Amino acid sequence: MITSRRNFLKTAAFGSASLVIGFDGLSLLKGADAETNLFEPSNWIRVDADGAVSLTIGKCEMGQGVRTSLAMILAEELEADWTKIRLVQAKPRPGSDLGTGGSDSIASSWRPLRQAGAAAREMLITAAATRWKVDRASCSAARGEILHPPSNRRLEYGSLVSDAAKLQVPENPPLKNATDFKIIGQRTARIDGPDIVCGKARYGIDVKIPGMLYASLERPPFAGAKVKRMHEDKARAVHGVRSIIKLPRGIAIIADNTWAAIKGRTALAVEWDDPPKDAFDSDAHWKRLEAASHETRFITRDEKAPSGTAEVTKTIEAIYQYPFYAHAPVETMNCVADVRGNRCTIWAPTQAPERLQKEVAKLLGIGPTNVDVNITLIGGGFGRRLGVDYAIEAADISRAAQAPVQLLWSRVDDMKQGHFQAASVHYLSAGFDARGMPVSWKHTKAGSFHNISPLDPKEMRDTAWYQDWSWGCYDVPYNFPAIQTAYVPVDLTVKHGPWRSVFAPSSVFARECFIDEVAQARAADPLEFRLQLLKGADVIKAGSTTVDRRRLRRVLETVRDKSAWDHRPVSENRGRGVACNAYFGRTYIAYVVDVMTDHDNNVRVERVVAAVDCGRVVNPVGVEQQMESGIIWGISSAIKGEITFRGGAAQQGTFADFAVARMRDTPAIEVHIVGSDAPLPFGMGEPPVPPIVPAIANAVFAATGMRIRRLPIRP
Repeated sequence: MITSRRNFLKTAAFGSASLVIGFDGLSLLKGADAETNLFEPSNWIRVDADGAVSLTIGKCEMGQGVRTSLAMILAEELEADWTKIRLVQAKPRPGSDLGTGGSDSIASSWRPLRQAGAAAREMLITAAATRWKVDRASCSAARGEILHPPSNRRLEYGSLVSDAAKLQVPENPPLKNATDFKIIGQRTARIDGPDIVCGKARYGIDVKIPGMLYASLERPPFAGAKVKRMHEDKARAVHGVRSIIKLPRGIAIIADNTWAAIKGRTALAVEWDDPPKDAFDSDAHWKRLEAASHETRFITRDEKAPSGTAEVTKTIEAIYQYPFYAHAPVETMNCVADVRGNRCTIWAPTQAPERLQKEVAKLLGIGPTNVDVNITLIGGGFGRRLGVDYAIEAADISRAAQAPVQLLWSRVDDMKQGHFQAASVHYLSAGFDARGMPVSWKHTKAGSFHNISPLDPKEMRDTAWYQDWSWGCYDVPYNFPAIQTAYVPVDLTVKHGPWRSVFAPSSVFARECFIDEVAQARAADPLEFRLQLLKGADVIKAGSTTVDRRRLRRVLETVRDKSAWDHRPVSENRGRGVACNAYFGRTYIAYVVDVMTDHDNNVRVERVVAAVDCGRVVNPVGVEQQMESGIIWGISSAIKGEITFRGGAAQQGTFADFAVARMRDTPAIEVHIVGSDAPLPFGMGEPPVPPIVPAIANAVFAATGMRIRRLPIRP
């Protein structure tokens, strides 16, 4: 990320009207002669003469509320007036990294933003003290003003920016103590919420520029498909259709508006040839995955039992299957591209602006700096917009049409043509000694390497690299004397890549459900059994991940108490389940879920009690919203749709056959934020997802006596 691994930098003057503080180590603004560069996209803070504070955001907003949290961090150290914070979206430039994923936005921005805010605050204090000719130690900052209590004088920030901008930036500005925080940790409404609610906010789909045409692209249903026939005359006869352009990626209908483009594509009625006999089939892929799960291949963790450990006399085992999923964001893929000569301007809801810039430049044969990328609000990302295929298509169409073009994917396009969450199969076994004590654990994941971007062959020889493909598998937190985890790669031709929480959901589903099976074999309460298995060393190391079992125990104990696990009776056709996870050893989450089944065996999630320890909490409202979002996302993958393939093509195309949770499916949700002594904030976008599905599956077992070893749960 642009602010994650770079040191605090320097300061520059914005004429006599603004104070600008940069903090990403790039394009340093040097003195007064830097004025011409000040409007170049970069990560900096600007204080204007009217006292307004502008924060150039180096992250993409896709509903996670990150812009509010980043602004809170800045305003805290700057002692800014919260009502005068303005947000500006950064653009990619040489050396920047604005990519948004991995639940890293807050963690990576925490210290650089605090340092930048503190530096500006200290410079403003110095400027005021100099003007008043007083000891700077007698001055303080509060709510956008510098105060001098002995003389009861005060100056607004805006009146000081020209003086402050001439000062040397402090190399190590003092940061506030957490006990002095006034904004961080407070429940804060989203800074951009009113604009979103009233429709003022602009997403990618809302972009309109002069002379813009509209495109709909008919793509091959499977790799290598050829056109058998199409009806160009009928398509051209549709009112508003301008042209039909044949491109390597498909056949584009160019029109005066979106509706005409869609109608023209329907009238085109492209018929594609039949798929080959060996075209990808998900049923056949399941068989390959299951066979692979019984192999070992790449060992990702291997801990031998200590001497004196009793021998295994009994083993239980299970196979868990995790399906393909689509992302299905509300805002389908879209992009506006304007190619003119050796330059291109892009407006796109993207999570990967630098990758987009690079790939579009490669397509057009121009330098990346000749591609201007404008990042819009995103109507749902979930990892789908880490891919840039839709932007490459838009640029290709604009170049061919010689006009600015908005490409809009239909819902069917979005469901069938994007990259998917890959299916995987997990083999698990647990060994018990003669007394029935668990003494060994084995978990092998058979899955597939992402193929939306090339792999580095050198990395493929690194054990840590294979661990990265099996989050939730190798980092099992439980105290078994012997642990072996492994990863077995299986080739997969359909496009697949990042999906919310990436590799963790499948592994944690299998692990947390099988832990319940081990508890059942011991006739143990599944929640108390987990707590017992989290005894021993408080902190353990699994590869590069450090797991603090104390934090995991605390969230489990919290959901036990808040859900009345030991005391609340469960009636007929109802069940209660538990699951937990330590996401990268940073964010710790536990759930207790209550479900009911009707007479047709349909499952309904009635209540979710959640506990989360994500370190330092910047905005409790944001944490709660992310938890609720992850829970509902998990309900979708647990009991709603999956993607299947026949003849190389996805079979599902709309929310009718790839169902997602609706408002009526939302359970009662209680989120309990567990106090943490961790000094840093950790991510909240991905961590809520992995443990919710196994908690639901374990609750279904409690209600029905049936183990759920394949998703989604069907009646």
